[in-house]
Parts: sequence; C-alpha cells; structure tokens
Amino acid sequence: MPPCDVRLFALAAFILLLAGAGAGAGAGNDDNSVARRTMEEFAGFPASDGGDGGRDRRGSYGSSSFYVDSDGLQRQIDELASFSDSPAPSVTRVLYSDEDVQARRYIKGIMNQLGLVIREDAVGNIFGCWEGSEAGLGAVATGSHVDAIPFSGKYDGVVGVLGALEAISMLKRSGFQPKRSLEVIMFTSEEPTRFGISCLGSRLMAGSEELALSLKETVDNQNVSFFDAAETAGYKMHLEDLHNVFLKKDNYFAFIELHIEQGPILEKEGIQIGVVTAIAAPASIKVEFEGNGGHAGAVLMPARNDAGLAAAELALAVEKHVLESGSIDTVGTVGILQLHPGAINSIPSKSHVEIDVRDIDEKRRNNVIDKVHQSAIEISKNRGVVLSEFKIINQDPPALSDKSVINAMEFAAKQLNLEYKLMISRAYHDSLFMARISPMGMIFIPCYKGYSHKPEEHASPEDMANGVKVLALTMAKLSLE
Repeated sequence: MPPCDVRLFALAAFILLLAGAGAGAGAGNDDNSVARRTMEEFAGFPASDGGDGGRDRRGSYGSSSFYVDSDGLQRQIDELASFSDSPAPSVTRVLYSDEDVQARRYIKGIMNQLGLVIREDAVGNIFGCWEGSEAGLGAVATGSHVDAIPFSGKYDGVVGVLGALEAISMLKRSGFQPKRSLEVIMFTSEEPTRFGISCLGSRLMAGSEELALSLKETVDNQNVSFFDAAETAGYKMHLEDLHNVFLKKDNYFAFIELHIEQGPILEKEGIQIGVVTAIAAPASIKVEFEGNGGHAGAVLMPARNDAGLAAAELALAVEKHVLESGSIDTVGTVGILQLHPGAINSIPSKSHVEIDVRDIDEKRRNNVIDKVHQSAIEISKNRGVVLSEFKIINQDPPALSDKSVINAMEFAAKQLNLEYKLMISRAYHDSLFMARISPMGMIFIPCYKGYSHKPEEHASPEDMANGVKVLALTMAKLSLE
C-alpha cells in the first residue's frame, strides 16, 4: 500500500477508535484490534501507552486508550485555578506575578510528563513540541493562555492549553505518529491586565515592531517597567531580544485554538461545537480630561469644569455611537473610568477612561471610533475641560479563519457525529495574531449561560471532551497533509 494510502487508512482507523471512545472494551473489540494493527503499521510502534504489553491505564484493552481523561482534565483545571491572587471560586493571575510563575511551572511539568520538547522565548511564550516523522515541515500548532483578569473564572484560555495537552496525550495513547510536528503553545499575557496590552506574546510572535519598541517605555500602575517585571519572573531580556520572539510566516502549517465560546449561542441552541470563521476587529482607546477641581461645597455649579462629568458624558456617547451603527455586531464598552482625586467632597480635576470597541466590519468600527473622538472634542469644549489625551492603543483588523483549517475542523466534527455551527468570535484571542503568520482556525465549546470573565464561568466535562476530540482529530488530519 502506498505511504499516502497507509496514512489515510490509519487516520480512518483512528477516527473509528476516537468516535467510539468511552464505549468500553467489550463490543467491537475485533474491529478495534484490526484498527490498532493498522495504527501500529502506520506509527511504527505498538499502539499502547507503553510498558504493559498494550494494556492501557484502565487495565483493559481496546478503545479505552482513546478516551478523553475528563476527570484528569478537570483536576488539572482546578489545580491551576489554585494559583490565584483572589479567593476561590474566582481566579486572578496577572502577568509575571508569583501566581503566573507557578502556573507556568505547572504547564511545563505536564509538557515534560508527555515527553514534549520544551522551549521558552524571551517574553515567556512556552512551546511544547512533539516531533513528527518529517520535522522539517511546518508544524501544526495549538494552544491558548492561562493568565486571568482579576476575579474571573478558571476556563477562559485554560481549556485551550490543558485541553490541547490532553489532545496530545490522546494521540500518543492511540499510537498515532504525526508526520508534521505537533506543538502546544502557552501564550504570554493574552489579557491586558498589567500593562494594558492584550495578546502581548502572540502580537510579538506575529512580528509587531511597534510593540517591541513601545515595551521599552512601558510601565504598570506601580511604575514597574515591563523589563523589570519580566526579570522577577525569570525572563531577563534586553530590547533586542524581543526580535527573537518574531516568527516567520512559514513557521507553522496551521494553528488551531480550542476555547469556551464566552457567549450563549451554543448553549442556547444545544449545539456541541462552534467552528469559528472569523474573529472580530478589536480596538482600545485611552482618554483623559483635565478640569479645575475644587471643593464640592464651595465651587458653585455654573463655575465648575468637572472632568468627571466629561468622562461620564463620553461614556454615554460611546453607547450612542455604537447603537447608531445599526449592527448587532458593533459593540462598545467603557471598562475603566477613574477620577482624581477620588474623594466624595472634591470635584474631579482629572478623569481617565478606557474604551473597547469591536466589530466584524473594520470600516464600521473605525467610523464609531472617529465619532467617539469627535464627541470627546465637543465635550471638552462644552464643559471647559482639557482633552489631554485621546490615544488609540490598538486598532487591529479582523481575522478570517483559513478555509483549509475550517474544512479540517468540520471533517473532525462530522466524523465524531457532533453537531456543529459555523460562527464568528466577538471576543478576540491569540488566534487573531496567529492568523498573520499561519492558517488559523478556532474550535468553540459551550459555556454556562455564556458567562466569562467572572467566577461563574463554567464548561461541562462532556463539552470539554467533545472539544478535545475535535482538536485531536483536526491536528491528526492536518499533521498528515
């Protein structure tokens, strides 16, 4: 049989075993034996998890080698959640904090147990590689992040890292031998918590020269520089080291990210898998107003130049302009509004506002940003305050999933008899930037009521298992191409 046919037949055998996972070692055992022999021929070594004559960790033979270890995955998620700067059930894990360092050590420990080759780049993106039979070809990568905004949940990003490692474990248990290497990535700082920069690690991997230069001057709210913070976490670097984080466009053959939906659609419609076709275009804006301030009792209303009211008026203007776009896909949020000096009996002399605007349509989003800017100018004039800053921190274009990756994800869902839906991601992810250097796709699984970025965030073991299976099969298919 030609090598290509053997690979396809072996993949078909793996599909049958994966689709039958959890059915037990009884019925269909003869079919499983044939499939396992095919896998052994393809893989070049016995299709077992080693050392016990083909006996798997459940102590039996057959399809149980191909199950998702849902209990183990949940245990890992719970253990990772314990590395938190806020009490359970919430999770707070900020870039380069002690909790972040503990989480990094934990992820590398699992990678090591799986026999992956581990490396880290200058900013702490972590890579665990399973070398394929033709390692010179572009690898198939997957992964997400484990950092968490204050008082959030334990599934955002984490499912895409620990779930990816479980997918690798499944493929190894199956005896599958990848042609292209398979790599799991834990990205540094997807959340913009400490330095106000979202997707810091993946932005740099995608070659953002602007970000690399800006990090030289970047400090957190305690005036700790990015480089000093990184050094406390074990990443001592110089500005020129950041360029070593940049990746070439042919570095990966494909990238797939498994993630909770962070929205209610899949759960409401009772659909098991979301195949993401596009990621919305995000933008972040910082605005500052300055007024005269003064005593809350002594300064009469006609004489005031209230920077706080200017900020409040701008927040309402954001809502107005977003709604006027006429599209449900246009969203805007004022997530931060800070007043100085912040005393009940003092008129605010300064205000700081941070705005998030997103849309699938980049032109429509940019139109909203222009209107918000014009409103900020008009408000400053009408209220007699100074618009001291209107800064667009990032204004990223949307990302489209690659057709080849979409096809592979659909193929996997169909083979596993899982109902799926083509959908867009209104939240953005590291995949947005990986799309700049690699064909990209995302797999969504349902989450409870669409909750995310709050302690109530939850994904069921069954939904996570479905996502892991689709990811494993998608990677297996792409690795053979």
